[in-house]
Amino acid sequence: MPDLTTVIDHLTGVVSDHDDGHSRLLIAIAGPPGAGKSTVADALTQKLNQLISDRPAEAVPMDGFHYDNRILDERGWRDRKGAPETFDVGGFLALLQRLKNGQEDIAIPVFDRSADLARGSARIIRGHQRLLIVEGNYLLLDRPQWRELFPLFSLSIFLEPPIEIIEQRLIQRWLDYGFDRQAAEVRARGNDLANAKIILTESRPANIVVQD
Repeated sequence: MPDLTTVIDHLTGVVSDHDDGHSRLLIAIAGPPGAGKSTVADALTQKLNQLISDRPAEAVPMDGFHYDNRILDERGWRDRKGAPETFDVGGFLALLQRLKNGQEDIAIPVFDRSADLARGSARIIRGHQRLLIVEGNYLLLDRPQWRELFPLFSLSIFLEPPIEIIEQRLIQRWLDYGFDRQAAEVRARGNDLANAKIILTESRPANIVVQD
């Protein structure tokens, strides 16, 4: 990825051009695992809130809609966790529709990666927060149900590092979680990379593409 400060400055300018100061905007940041979505979403949220006095921006992560491991075990999907079918896309769609149209405070779930589970009502989106930075792997996925998300976004951003960089980052992610080198490589090169390839080949075109 280009220098993060440069990327955030550019994205802040684009978001500001779309912001009329009143309407709620949902801004999608999509891309494969390891692309840096959370980093960009958090930095963009912080930058927007530094520039606008009433702090109108907040991040909305898709990962809160992971199915619980118990459900994945029941369906035989545990080894595919993170694949499109292992998310409650209907629940996520309903939340985004509510956020798009609502003006009240709304609680959202957030995924706790250290505990490997989603925590319900873990963050509040305030009624005055009009710039919602939605981040997740499959926001632009052109598959049934997922494609219903697309019309809700006022602006879409896709992070697209080369597959080799994604692989390195994913291996490092699992190493950071305490896995040994062999286990980290198995995790990264198995399900994670398979999901990355789905995202890179089946996502709809974004308004802005950020490449490494």
